[in-house]
Amino acid sequence: MTDPLRQTPAQIRKFRLWGPVSFIGAVYALLAFLADQGFKFLMLGVYDMDNWVYPRIRIAPFFDIVLAWNRGVSYGLFAQHTELGRWLLIVVSVVTVAALWVWMARFTRPLPAAGIGLITGGALANAMDRIIHGAVADFFWFHYGKFSWYVFNAADVAIVAGAALVLYDSFVDGDRDGGNNGDDTVLPNSGR
Repeated sequence: MTDPLRQTPAQIRKFRLWGPVSFIGAVYALLAFLADQGFKFLMLGVYDMDNWVYPRIRIAPFFDIVLAWNRGVSYGLFAQHTELGRWLLIVVSVVTVAALWVWMARFTRPLPAAGIGLITGGALANAMDRIIHGAVADFFWFHYGKFSWYVFNAADVAIVAGAALVLYDSFVDGDRDGGNNGDDTVLPNSGR
């Protein structure tokens, strides 16, 4: 059996659902999912924020916890007000998570696996909201004077942090994880 951290690019490109650092991605996905759903359970289940007359908790002069239902994707884009649209967004989320998971199974480094894990955990948490509530519950609102940032949730934070980790890794470590052009040929003076 080959050492998973010493696989050739041809071995890495094989289709599989579990790779050498998939456990790391799975842990980060689970943490992102549980953090988001746990906070939502606290605010909607325990504190019943959905039934408050004016659902707002001031944390700082520039930051409040509010309740906003998002029937679309980021920034409320592609808002869906029908059951078909809602289920279409759920299917797109699940298919995207599956594709990201297959991609992550090719990784041999922990940093991009952690990033994809955060993205998949956040996407699944938002999909769970759409299944349970018909929309995504958003809570965190930054504002100052007339400036107002969009309302977001812990799943959105995980998705953005995951994307930042993957981007950072792509700049720091280049294309060492399945990002080559499919050619395993050693080129003269290229270091490959």
